[in-house]
Amino acid sequence: MKIDVQATKWTVTLANDTTIGLEGDITDRIKQLTEIISKHEVTQGSINKEEIVKIDGQIVELAQYLTEKTNRPFVVGAIDNATNIPWEVVYHGYIPGKDEYSVESLLTVGNGFLGLRGTTPEMEIADENYPALYLASLYNTAASQVADRTIYNEDFVNAPNLQKIFLIVNDERVDIANNQVLSMKRRLDLKTGLFESWTTVQLTDGKELAIHTKKIASMANVHQFNLSYTFTPLNFSGDITVVSEADGAVYNYNVARYRSLSREHLEVTKRQTNHNYVALTAKTNTSNITIAQQAKLYYDETLAELTTEETDTKISQTLTLQAQEGTAYTFEKTVLVDQYREHEDIPTIDFSADFPTFEESYQASAAAWKALWATAGIEIDGDLMSQKMLNLHTFHLLASASPNGNKNLDASVTARGLHGEAYRGHIFWDELFILPFYIIHFPETAKELLLYRYRRLEMAKKDAKKAGYEGAMFPWQSGLDGTEQSQELHLNPISGEWKEDHSRLQRHVSLAIAYNVWQYWHNTNDVAFMEKYGLELMLEIAQFWQSAATFDETTQRYFIDRVMGPDEFHESYPNAEKGGLKNNAYTNMMVVWLFEEIERLNEQLSSEIVQSIQAKAGITQQQIEKMAAMKHQLGLEINEDGIIAQFEGYFDLKDLDWDHYKEKYGNIYRMDRILNAEGESADAYKVAKQADSLMIFYNFSKEQVRLILEDLNYQLPNDYVERNLNYYLERTSHGSTLSRVVHAQLAAMVDDQDLAWKLYQEALYSDYRDIQGGTTAEGIHAGVMAATLFIPLTTFAGLDIRKAMISFEPNLPAAWNAITFNLTIRGIHLHVTATKTALQVTADQATTIEVNGQPIELTANKQATINY
Repeated sequence: MKIDVQATKWTVTLANDTTIGLEGDITDRIKQLTEIISKHEVTQGSINKEEIVKIDGQIVELAQYLTEKTNRPFVVGAIDNATNIPWEVVYHGYIPGKDEYSVESLLTVGNGFLGLRGTTPEMEIADENYPALYLASLYNTAASQVADRTIYNEDFVNAPNLQKIFLIVNDERVDIANNQVLSMKRRLDLKTGLFESWTTVQLTDGKELAIHTKKIASMANVHQFNLSYTFTPLNFSGDITVVSEADGAVYNYNVARYRSLSREHLEVTKRQTNHNYVALTAKTNTSNITIAQQAKLYYDETLAELTTEETDTKISQTLTLQAQEGTAYTFEKTVLVDQYREHEDIPTIDFSADFPTFEESYQASAAAWKALWATAGIEIDGDLMSQKMLNLHTFHLLASASPNGNKNLDASVTARGLHGEAYRGHIFWDELFILPFYIIHFPETAKELLLYRYRRLEMAKKDAKKAGYEGAMFPWQSGLDGTEQSQELHLNPISGEWKEDHSRLQRHVSLAIAYNVWQYWHNTNDVAFMEKYGLELMLEIAQFWQSAATFDETTQRYFIDRVMGPDEFHESYPNAEKGGLKNNAYTNMMVVWLFEEIERLNEQLSSEIVQSIQAKAGITQQQIEKMAAMKHQLGLEINEDGIIAQFEGYFDLKDLDWDHYKEKYGNIYRMDRILNAEGESADAYKVAKQADSLMIFYNFSKEQVRLILEDLNYQLPNDYVERNLNYYLERTSHGSTLSRVVHAQLAAMVDDQDLAWKLYQEALYSDYRDIQGGTTAEGIHAGVMAATLFIPLTTFAGLDIRKAMISFEPNLPAAWNAITFNLTIRGIHLHVTATKTALQVTADQATTIEVNGQPIELTANKQATINY
């Protein structure tokens, strides 16, 4: 199909040379166009020029809109350009506010050490847009007055802004938010990590400027980012002043609900200049972390003389040139970034350091990205938009943590990546969903992420002792030093009221850590890691859980109380004075698994090592015996239909009138806030934010869950998984994007492929379409992005890395013809393609895999094809 776009009429030419004219307003023309595409089963199309239209309040480009609407390639110009579609994220227009913030999150460039939000260099911190530089594990604690209490919050700090460049014309500053934006296009090249923007602005006197920006966060030198800034006066000649700044007067402003709290975290401690070089050093005001940045400005020195001005918080480099209409002027900036903890020596500024040009940096960074894509990329045949989303998610996972950026870096992946400040940049149980991506692609990086937890083991032990427990009690929200960073009070944005926050009772975060340790060990056979770190982590966590359990003489079972499950809507029993619940099903079953696994580790590792680590952890024979008893006597509540209660007493809660709330509020993802605003509490209702009891089936196969239940001496109906899935689906609001991933896997497990695909697609698009109404503005959801990369391998290609042997049971969705990926398991690199009829596998070493229950011998470097 060819589409010819003119001002008053569009013309469509089909493959058989039939020509159809489209008239009416934009909405009518697009409706006619999509009907023609559907009716004539058009597979692809080209448009003669870029046509920007406004649909449903969004500014979009016609070819991109048609591609996303039909899942078929439509391009401007030659159809050969369609190969770029899965590798680029493009936004047109500028809609200031929450929409703009979301665009900036999704256009973030990063490398695991640093992340730069997808703003242009002119943009200032404002309600309209939000530039930010985030450095892994850069935290600071500040005090805030809330009602009559002083609350301390540890925040993910927005570092000084050295990417800032702006223009001044006739005393009018170009800053995007306060100018008339005639056009704006931003593009992120996922393959190379290149961000570009093209903006045309009109000043109050009618003068127009075109500005082209390029930006990268170097994947080759992760302590460096680069900018290229080109402007062209379009309808005038005259003086234009260029200002390049190192701005230390930044503050945190990304999350609206935090803005009433303290948001200044930095003090500028040093400024240095040397012609076109600047250096700015700042320190966080309580954690005493130093951020040192240096920059070199590249420009044509024949244009004008560069002058420098300083204030306490800024360095401004300025030059005024005689600009000619239609002439392009380019400036480049190379920025070096480092951070130093309080105990580290800070080197003196060295302006003779290497400041490569933009092109040099870009080429080196693109080569580094190419190597990462060769390892972690997933290829889909038959589904253009799923391919694009998988590429988007892979890019942002590698921007959040990478083999390049995280080597010897004491950090883990935050819930929102290096993209925003939601959850204050803390590390949660989202690691449960994130770590598998690194375990199967970059095991050394997975180890680095696990060591973040090990280095905070002593703090977890201190917190456990302080709370009256033994072993290690890891925090629900972890940041700089591993102390609990969950808020004590939480603001309900619907009611505007603060209420106590019991989320720190989600002690199951420690079970996620233990599970990730086991997954890493199981898939790497890294004995040295287990002997030095892994077993100790698992034993200290196990020791905590045995100390948290109490024996009930009446039921002859142990119970664990004062906890919260993954659901998060239920913090306590209705009208209870204290937070916490009893016998959360997910928690208890994970505890049983942990005790089972530690028994197996005792057999797999040397007895000397085991005894040594048990002695180091102070684990007694009495505690070991209690763990063995708990494996068979930990309590669950299960009704006569085989429904596993989310927690003890769950069946006594009230049912919710879902239709009423859907009609009244539309978006009911956060039913807890809605109920609270109406004077009610989610604690009183059978309503869940996300999968809770069902989460166990995300971690384990149906067979392994059955063994856990058998260990506990519970017998359930044969179809109990289907019954539990249907029961909880009817009572879940999916207030977390992770919920859809878990339910998608369960739906596939019970062979409801349509539901599995529907939920997976919702999760896959959740950030790109910002389905939660603005949360992407506060950073990407790293957990769901990682999970949507894992589900294609596990649920659809049928990969199971939890067995003794690498296993496949392919079950591709109808929309996919094939999936191709690489993985590394126990030092063996495999290249895999799964289709609807065959599995093709090449391993770099001889090994045995399992396909649909049958062992298959692989010869080194020889492709095996297994038909089914």
